[in-house]
Amino acid sequence: FQLQASGGGLVQPGGSLKLSCVVSGVTLEFYSIGWFRQAPGKEREGVSCINKRGITTYYTDSAKGRFTISRDSAKTAVYLQMNSLKPEDTAVYLCAATAGSSCSQYGYWGQGTLVTVSS
Repeated sequence: FQLQASGGGLVQPGGSLKLSCVVSGVTLEFYSIGWFRQAPGKEREGVSCINKRGITTYYTDSAKGRFTISRDSAKTAVYLQMNSLKPEDTAVYLCAATAGSSCSQYGYWGQGTLVTVSS
């Protein structure tokens, strides 16, 4: 199946973006979906995850209080609402899927969407 991330762009510090990860070819309820990001010269890091039951399970410390993950099963999409963006949030954001109930061992990855936070 496929995962397609979108919604990235250029935003000023303090601004907001909403990323979308559309999952096609499977039933979303059978998968936990995670958001990751990779900044230039840095390792990929997990940002947030929502498990197959639709219960939010994880936010990285830097995202807590600013980012919100949600799921729309009817649209087979998972969203990442990002508020109060900082320059250090600049990265390529990717979504991934795992058939497990926990947010680990992702086996399916989509292409990323670039988020640039700059004045």
